[in-house]
Amino acid sequence: MQVIPVSNSSLKKDFLNTPKILYKNDKNWICPLDSEVENVFNPEKNTFFAHGKCTRWVLKDDAGKLIGRVAAFINEKKAYHYDQPTGGMGFFECIDDEKAAFLLFDTAKTWLAENGMRAMDGPINFGENDSFWGLLVEGFTPPSFGMNYNFPYYQKFFEKYGFITEYEQLTNHINLTIPFPERFTKIANWVRNKPGYTFEYFSKANSSKYINDLMEIYNDGWQDFENFVPIKKETLEESFKSMEPIMDEHLIQFAYFNGEPASFVVLIPDANQMIKGFDGKLGLIEKLKFAYRRWVGVTRMRAIVMGTKPKFQKHGLESVLFIRLGEYVLPKNQYKELELSWVGDFNEQMIAIHKATGATFGKKHLTMRKVF
Repeated sequence: MQVIPVSNSSLKKDFLNTPKILYKNDKNWICPLDSEVENVFNPEKNTFFAHGKCTRWVLKDDAGKLIGRVAAFINEKKAYHYDQPTGGMGFFECIDDEKAAFLLFDTAKTWLAENGMRAMDGPINFGENDSFWGLLVEGFTPPSFGMNYNFPYYQKFFEKYGFITEYEQLTNHINLTIPFPERFTKIANWVRNKPGYTFEYFSKANSSKYINDLMEIYNDGWQDFENFVPIKKETLEESFKSMEPIMDEHLIQFAYFNGEPASFVVLIPDANQMIKGFDGKLGLIEKLKFAYRRWVGVTRMRAIVMGTKPKFQKHGLESVLFIRLGEYVLPKNQYKELELSWVGDFNEQMIAIHKATGATFGKKHLTMRKVF
């Protein structure tokens, strides 16, 4: 076997083609867009290069056949917040061969160690955790856009190599053909009529305001979590720009108290239902199909992020936001399912919200760590 650093356009293509070869006969796998993957490794597209670096490799057998790939990266803003300097590894794909898998792990580990790291988290992304993040261990069904999908046998590789679970990532599903629980609706209607509370949806025309509001809520709501690093406006702007082709402004909701940003939720139509069968490409024909499927055929939405300032938590604001979303979505008779992805097992407040909506279990991913 030969591990080859990705250093030219041909090897970049190999990196993209590796999962296409491995998952060729897996009916559940949906190929991510090549551009979405490549943007992670493009300093002009990924703002994380301003405070980090990354590299990647492909693995070939003696006959030159692609049998695996892996990437390694260092986020300087987070690397030194742990007991030991910790980098990341991700985009791991491999045939069912322990030697091949361990060779890929070793390659990432060696590079990280040479760059001062003493541990690696994986499989994670060189970017925000709303995409390409976590090892799927339960719920091997077609993934929504941005969610990691992998073969079940990957878990044995990670565990045998010495990766230990840092936290579980839970994804739950809401059946939109069934009304929200009566208590949930009752609380929502009570809260939305209380003095001082107002509710709005996102507006592209005033995007700067809403991005600022989201950043304020998010950074305030997450600041007490271990190893939290505040999100920057340029990162959010890049995220919203990438969402534009599928964005529905009404699916991004905000709550305010006397004008102060208090809570938000961001939903997007599941783009995977639009790009299925594209093989990662987005040429003219695919764009026409994408536009058609945007309005016909998409039955699932994904909640990619939500947050509430601590002083407004347990006030029922999230209930109102979901009820408002339901009032907009249900009459359209298009969406049948809402995926709430993902919430860490450490986030008791958000897990409680999932339960209150009547959501049921969908998937489980693991964020794991290997200490050198």
